[in-house]
Amino acid sequence: MRNKISILEIKKFLKKKGFEVFKQKEKKILEKENLHVLSRTFISSLIIISAFIILPIIIEFAETNTLITKDFENNSKNNFNKKLNDKKVNLDNELNKNFLFEDILTFDQNPTDTVRLSATTIEELFKSTDYNLEDVRKNKLVKPITLTLLPKEIIRIENAKKRKDLFIQIILPLIIKENNNIKLDRNKLFSILSKSKNTKPDKLWLNLKFKQYGVVNKDLLTLKIRMDEVPTSMVIAQAAKETGWGTSRFAQEGNALFGQWTWSGEGIRPLGADNNSTHKVMKFKVLQASVKAYQRNLNTHSSYKGFRGARAELRAQGVRLDSIILSKYLDKYAETGKEYVKILQQIIRQNNLTDFDDAKLLPSSIDLESLI
Repeated sequence: MRNKISILEIKKFLKKKGFEVFKQKEKKILEKENLHVLSRTFISSLIIISAFIILPIIIEFAETNTLITKDFENNSKNNFNKKLNDKKVNLDNELNKNFLFEDILTFDQNPTDTVRLSATTIEELFKSTDYNLEDVRKNKLVKPITLTLLPKEIIRIENAKKRKDLFIQIILPLIIKENNNIKLDRNKLFSILSKSKNTKPDKLWLNLKFKQYGVVNKDLLTLKIRMDEVPTSMVIAQAAKETGWGTSRFAQEGNALFGQWTWSGEGIRPLGADNNSTHKVMKFKVLQASVKAYQRNLNTHSSYKGFRGARAELRAQGVRLDSIILSKYLDKYAETGKEYVKILQQIIRQNNLTDFDDAKLLPSSIDLESLI
């Protein structure tokens, strides 16, 4: 009689041979668990693959529809310097003239107390407020006295130094004030560039500046080149040259400190101009508007692209804006070309105008304004 072999012994034997033996119920449970694992693995794999496909599309969409990309924000200075040195990249070329002077004309039309003070009254005002150029050269601080018109008597001041000093004292606060306005705008631009995401007010502000500086295609690098200061010494020198230190007809009748031409709107026709000539000299209600228009002109007109490029290079090098260097690029400002540049540089040197390049404007006060 044969020995009976138990089920347990059979399982042990088969297990040694590499086989697993399950009851029917156990087998169904195991198959079900394996099916669940396989399903979860498949779904997880599908999610991962989909993520790899969709994520690049989302990133590309975000970069395309954001005004300033993250790469530009984080590397704006490096990208700017690289493109500035890349001759193949054309910056500061195109100009939209539609809105260039719109804000300046609006400013000039605003109601203002345009009282023409006499030269004697102005001198007394400067004296009572301790505003003199010797002190400015030493302490680099300028009293915020904003005059709207030049005195007619400046023409009759025979002492050349006295006449020059009075002229500089009048226009110096106006020049620094306008440079301060540009500096604030420039700082705001850099602040926007440093953000990872721009707010709606940021975008509205940028669109406004693109219009004011005639920037085409919302080119931020072009805006960065154009939105910058003009050295104070160079501004004084040009105003002195164009107005004969405040004595010219254009300066006296139209607050035109820089002899800018216009072919439309109000202006003063030059005496002895050719009958076929249609240009006039722009006129303004207040001196500050003349300074604004001059700076906007240098910062946008194609004739001064070289000036803006040289200024951008000085910025990239981290050095101060040098009026002697930058004035070399103003040869197209007058018909005399290079001779005009020599005269400007001579005015700057002979009158030590670079002393005023780092001068600061003191905050205005109610007491000071009441004196004007």
